[in-house]
Parts: sequence; C-alpha cells; structure tokens
Amino acid sequence: MQGKDTINSTLSQLFNPLFNKSILQNLISSGVDKYVKKLTTLKFIQLMVYAQLEQLQGLRDISNALNDDKFSEKIELDSISASQISRKLRSTDPKITQMLLKNTIQKTTKEMSFKDPMQNIGRIYLIDSSTISLCLSQYRWAHFRKTKAGVKLHLRLNFFEEGVTPDKAIITPARPSDKTQMDTLVVEDKDALNVFDRGYVDYEKFDNYCENGTRFVTRLKSNAQIKVDEELPLDPNGIIKREQYVYLGKENINRMKHRLRLIEVQNTQGEPIIIITNDFKITAKGIADIYRNRWQIELFFNWIKQHLHIKHFYGLSQWAVENQLFIALMTYCLLLLLKLKTCYRGPLLTIKRLLHTCLLEPFTSFVKKLYRPTRKSKGQRRKVDHETIFQETLRQVVQGEADFLDDLSYDPII
Repeated sequence: MQGKDTINSTLSQLFNPLFNKSILQNLISSGVDKYVKKLTTLKFIQLMVYAQLEQLQGLRDISNALNDDKFSEKIELDSISASQISRKLRSTDPKITQMLLKNTIQKTTKEMSFKDPMQNIGRIYLIDSSTISLCLSQYRWAHFRKTKAGVKLHLRLNFFEEGVTPDKAIITPARPSDKTQMDTLVVEDKDALNVFDRGYVDYEKFDNYCENGTRFVTRLKSNAQIKVDEELPLDPNGIIKREQYVYLGKENINRMKHRLRLIEVQNTQGEPIIIITNDFKITAKGIADIYRNRWQIELFFNWIKQHLHIKHFYGLSQWAVENQLFIALMTYCLLLLLKLKTCYRGPLLTIKRLLHTCLLEPFTSFVKKLYRPTRKSKGQRRKVDHETIFQETLRQVVQGEADFLDDLSYDPII
C-alpha cells in the first residue's frame, strides 16, 4: 500500500488517512493483529471500504475483487476466501472499527473547520436516528416488532456551511426510543448548539440543559402544554409569525422550572412550525434557519442508504452488523477527505462515481478527470415543459412507481 509504486495512486490517497501514526499505535497496543498473518485489520478495512464503494452484494464478490491483480497488488493481499472475510467481520470487536471511525472523523472535522469556519453561533450539531429493517428469523437479537427485526443508527453530525460530517455514531436495536441516547449524543458545551427533532423532547432534561448552559433547538410536539410568560413584538413583514417566552409542561405535573423561547414559522405548504430553544441571543430568523438545516441529517441518511451498502448486511451477528455500519460511515469520511484534498466544490457523489473507474489510476489522472470541463451544447437551449414533467411525476407517484425519487442524483429535467 505504501510502496514507491503505489504511493501516488488514487487508492493510496483514499486510504492514506488510515495509515497514520496514531492508528497504527492503537492497533499495536490493542493486540488485535498479534497472531494475524494475512488479513490484518487495515487490509480488512480496505476490502470493506471497497465493498461499500462498489456496493458489492456478498462476501464472495468481495473475495473475487482480489482477482484484479492491480487492486490485489495495491492493498498487498493476493487472495482471501469469503469464509475468512466472514470470520473477520464477526470476530472483530466493534470498538476497533469505532476507533478507526473516530480517527477519520477527527481528521475530517479538522479539515472542514479549517476550510469552512462558522460564524459566532458556535459549533452546530445535528442529532437524529434512522432505522434499518432486518429479517426477524435471521436477526433475533435486533429487537423491534413482532414481525420484523431492526437496528437503529443514532447519529450526531457536525454542521458546516459546506456540508455535514459524522461526529458520533451509536448502534442499538430498533425498539428503544431516540430519547434513550440523549445523554450520549447531546454535547454539553456552551460553545455547542444541539439541533434535534420532536423525538428528543424531554422537559426534565431541558431543565438540566438550561441549568448547565447546554444550548438546544428543537421542534415542539402538537400536544405540548404551554404557559405564555411574555409576548415579543414582531416585524409585520418578517417570516416569524410568533415569538414568546414560555414555560412548557402541565402545572403541578411536569412544568419546567426554566422558561424557553418559542418561535413560530411556516413551512413551504403554509403549515406552522413551532420551534423551542433556550438560546436567547441568536435572532429568531437565525434560529429558524438553524432548525431548517436539521434537514441535512435526513439527506445524509438518505445518501448513505442510496450510495453505500447498509441496507443489506454481509453477516448475521451483532458485531458483523455494527462493524459494517461503522465502516460505511468511515467510507463517507474518506470520500469527504478526498474531496477536500482535491478542493472540489461539486457533489460528493461525483467523487464516488469517478472512483469506480479511476481508483487504480494515478491520483493526478483522477484529479484531471474530476476537473475535466463538461461539453457544452452548440444548439439552442431546450425549453423545459414543467407542466408535463409535473403530470408525469404525479402519475408515477399515484401508480407507486416513484422509488427513484429517493435517489438524490435524480433530476426530472434530465
């Protein structure tokens, strides 16, 4: 991987963040590769990242990838059986893959912070979870419902103006509610602003956050009991429909001791959105903009489900599932680091698609193709028939043929 002939390859640049001194020392101290002769942890991670990028369907496909002599030579692994990969996947302690993920997250966050400093708001964290359904007969440890199993990926993202990066991930069976992970995911730092949805509403914790200076922004449930303490003046031409200082909860039952700030705005359909925060310094419009950016975490979940391999698992054990999810997040970070390295301003999906054909080519060739200008049409600009596009899309939705709408790369005009 690190020889003279391979150091300038695109594959080498992609995996370079994994070969730093800190990771190598941690792997040595853990003793995870003490008696391993062939499939070491880093070679295993490289294989699994490749499987994520190519969305390979099974362990035999991963094993067969080493039939490509160039790929085999660059990761210094001539061959490995599907059973050996399966054994490694289920026997590797997820703490190891978590450690590797944490290291890549730190490097990614550092690079993003340098290139994209935020304003005086502080660090913004987006918190949410996504459930991945599993077959009950094969994953009985992943408790969910009577008829199916599932795991829940609880995630905290760092939000930057340029995009988002994973910051912390927790994997649990799907049944426990989102609120059970608040203590682990919410950042109790005065410089941090935690943004989460209604699944994390907990008045007792909100009081604790107010006492220790932990800032948060969330959306209020429709059945919430509200006591208005003060009504604030509004700009009649502004987007804010209501701003109040309030106390949440029912008197003598669960009413909060600290007052919060209530801000009402409208979504694109004209429906009210009630936002609650304990930050009294940021403008109401600023709070509304921050909460609107919470949608970025939904887009993130959608992206990794569409373009990485996390809807089907290579192993059945809990460790195998957790390792595959942690490696998928690691793959995202490695892609983002490659994008930052090339200073590319386009979509991350372009990086992933180009790697499919250029992974084993020199890195200079990859960068050249990444910035290759697209051919411009010499003809007249085609007139877009928006009404026809809308009617066709509506027909597909009504007939249940609209799965393609979940693909972030879909463009109805194209």
